Amino acid sequence: MELQKVQRTTLTMKEAAEYLGISYWLINQLVRRKQIQCSKVGGKYLFRVQALDEYLTKMEQESID
Repeated sequence: MELQKVQRTTLTMKEAAEYLGISYWLINQLVRRKQIQCSKVGGKYLFRVQALDEYLTKMEQESID
């Protein structure tokens, strides 16, 4: 019997920056300013892919308002 591989739903700060196409420095600033949703777990910041997609949608909407 094979075990199913667990699919990750969170990204590290570096992965989240790459996912959004921004620098590590910028995502760090967004976290410090509490402008992007994340969770701090064991000293690491984790970002849900769904939350990053929602952030992008929000930024797109603000750009046309």
